[in-house]
Amino acid sequence: METAIRVDRAVTTLVNVFTAEPDNQPKVLALLQEGTQTTFSRMPGWISTSLLKSRDGRQVVVYSQWRDGRDIEAFRQDPRMKPYFEQFGALAKHEAFTCDVSYSLHAEAQTMA
Repeated sequence: METAIRVDRAVTTLVNVFTAEPDNQPKVLALLQEGTQTTFSRMPGWISTSLLKSRDGRQVVVYSQWRDGRDIEAFRQDPRMKPYFEQFGALAKHEAFTCDVSYSLHAEAQTMA
């Protein structure tokens, strides 16, 4: 199942933004991909994760969908996350926020002429 950006209060969206030097962007991406495949995706309430990289090499954006905010908080408090958080801290500045999607339009929903 692919990530669907949809207006739906049944999921909580977690957005993480990592800002790094261009040499570190591939390292941040690799760490996030490995963590998602081996650990994050096995957490209760996890639905999906998409990684986006800026073309200037300075940012990585993580778009994750979770069942609810309680699952995100449990993920953050899980002791298995500490090594990942320490590695991210050494590679990039980080900010995160949870949100609800308020609007989304997909091409397949439009009539093509």
